[in-house]
Amino acid sequence: MAELKTKPTAVSVSAFLKRIPDEARRKDCLTLVRLMKRVTKAEPKMWGPSIIGFGSYHYVYASGHEGDACLVGFAPRKQDLALYIMSGFTSRERLLAKLGKHKTGKACLYIKRLEDVDQAVLEELVAASVKHVKKSHP
Repeated sequence: MAELKTKPTAVSVSAFLKRIPDEARRKDCLTLVRLMKRVTKAEPKMWGPSIIGFGSYHYVYASGHEGDACLVGFAPRKQDLALYIMSGFTSRERLLAKLGKHKTGKACLYIKRLEDVDQAVLEELVAASVKHVKKSHP
């Protein structure tokens, strides 16, 4: 089985964030670090080359594939901030409807700028996702 590329590394989160050239994007990332740290009570770690993750859990698929992932995290992409939050919790759609300007994928939430969303709702989404992951993967 191939080794996972997305796993915790020893790279400094602070150094990674300092290399973000766009000041507004860097500020949004610092805000997300504070929000996710507050919700998870975990220190940020780099997962792979570009994901800032908080906490971790172990998963096992029906196929037998297993691994570890961060409870919640984000990556500053060229076009958007990609937030890695789980789907499948009951309040997700209700919260997304109140969030503001965003796009979604299966387990990703894409936001251009934090000023485009209600940050209190975003914090609720992150907290609900973390609770769902912990309940689903004890």
